[in-house]
Amino acid sequence: MKVNPAVAGMDEGRLDRIDEHLRGRYVEPGKLAGCQVAVARHGQLAHFGSIGVADAGRGVPVAEDTIWRIYSMTKPITGVALMTLYERGLFQLGDPVSRFIPSWREMQVKERAPDGSSRLVEPERPVSVRDVLMHTSGIGYEALVDPDERGTRPVAIGERDFTLEALCEQLAGTPLHFHPGRHWLYSVSTDVCARLVEVLSGARFDEYLDEAIFGPLGMVDTGFVVPDDKVARFAANYGRDRAKALRELEDPMTSPYRAPRRFLSGGGGLVSTTGDYLRFTQMLANGGELDGVRVLSRPTVALMATNHLPGGGTLREFALPSAYGEVGFEGMGFGLTMAVAKGPAETGVVGSAGEFMWGGAASTLFWVDPVEDLTVVFMTQFMPSGTFDFRAQLKALVYAAIVD
Repeated sequence: MKVNPAVAGMDEGRLDRIDEHLRGRYVEPGKLAGCQVAVARHGQLAHFGSIGVADAGRGVPVAEDTIWRIYSMTKPITGVALMTLYERGLFQLGDPVSRFIPSWREMQVKERAPDGSSRLVEPERPVSVRDVLMHTSGIGYEALVDPDERGTRPVAIGERDFTLEALCEQLAGTPLHFHPGRHWLYSVSTDVCARLVEVLSGARFDEYLDEAIFGPLGMVDTGFVVPDDKVARFAANYGRDRAKALRELEDPMTSPYRAPRRFLSGGGGLVSTTGDYLRFTQMLANGGELDGVRVLSRPTVALMATNHLPGGGTLREFALPSAYGEVGFEGMGFGLTMAVAKGPAETGVVGSAGEFMWGGAASTLFWVDPVEDLTVVFMTQFMPSGTFDFRAQLKALVYAAIVD
């Protein structure tokens, strides 16, 4: 891809440190098979680096159009899809989810007593649309495990006959972990958002994404399936063994992503390319528009990228002790499907107040910094995320290259 760091107000030599760092510390030592990073500022691509291999077993190098599993980086896309329907006046953030999913009217909360006993009680208020956009709903991830191997076998990519509608009906009979709005718990809430997209639009979730986001933005390689004519570009997924050596977790040729499935996970079901996802983040950085195509209004993007935690609080304050997220909790608020930084003094990492971000289970990540007019996308395929602190390292390297 053609880059122009000078127009972006960035130093080319300092940007080259990004690839040097990733190659020298991760790819050459065998910690990662390969990775890719894109940096754009002022709407100009400043850096695009492809390092290592996408498929070590077949010796396929990382290419500009390599396809990656983005897992939870699906969530902000789902959030944008739902907010396009907000802009049509079809719901308000405070609306109860039960207005659109009637089975949720009888939901209960499991309260625990100090002696370890528990009881089911009525929620203090209904679960709202804002709650499912924010992970403050009280639901967890337990609905996305196979009942025969509970807690060990995620079905988020559809290993059995399951739909978004079936998930929401199952959740209707599952007690909430806490009263809505009291805490933050990473969950299948965003899959509920995907079901709301279906109910409000009258379209299947994947079809609505194509119509409202992927088609308009030219995200031609983003979707729930990797077709036969693209599988040669699909990266393998990796973890590591007890000796910390890389091991393949999923062969692209036999991946579940090769075939259509009924469960269209709004929380983690998409694959994409760096170029495609950069178009999505650049749209957000531009206030909802890209290349003359408007997906959202500027105020709606600002609404998504505002910290909605009560009192302007942080994830450290509101997350349950067992909670996990794709960013650190220090100095981090949360908006509508995205974390929002309160500023570098609070996070302890270089950046700007108001930058928003998220990541995925295979260590992918992005952030948008409206102050610096900057967006960064990082792709790799290594699980679990959080093994290496790529975000903090990349932020140090990227911001060091800003020279205007």
